[in-house]
Amino acid sequence: MSYLKKTAAALAFASLSGMALAANPLSVHILDLQSGQPTAGVTVTLEQKKDDVWKQLSSAVTNAQGRIAAMYPENQPLQAGDYRIVFKTGEHYARLKQETFFPEIPVQFHVEKTEQHYHIPLLLSPFGFSTYRGN
Repeated sequence: MSYLKKTAAALAFASLSGMALAANPLSVHILDLQSGQPTAGVTVTLEQKKDDVWKQLSSAVTNAQGRIAAMYPENQPLQAGDYRIVFKTGEHYARLKQETFFPEIPVQFHVEKTEQHYHIPLLLSPFGFSTYRGN
């Protein structure tokens, strides 16, 4: 394959990969404040509140970069409403044989604009955390 064909194929693939990431309306990322490194291997669940009851929509595990790029269920439109991400950090610290004060970190948020992408980063340490709406 010629150089131009390889380059065009690579650009097309990168474009499709970017569209796939952009298509999912919710992503998360965990960074360890103690080490400055991504936090891999953490189970994260997504729940939606319906009639005062939390219903689990999905569950995934952070990758080597500490990310889950597609947290919302595939092929479902994002609905307005109340959601909760639960980071299962106790499992992570148990693997490290390190004490932690927060075995789970629930982050509740409200979605109004369903056409937007929502990114929820978690800055984590054994005895504290911080989160915000990223992009």
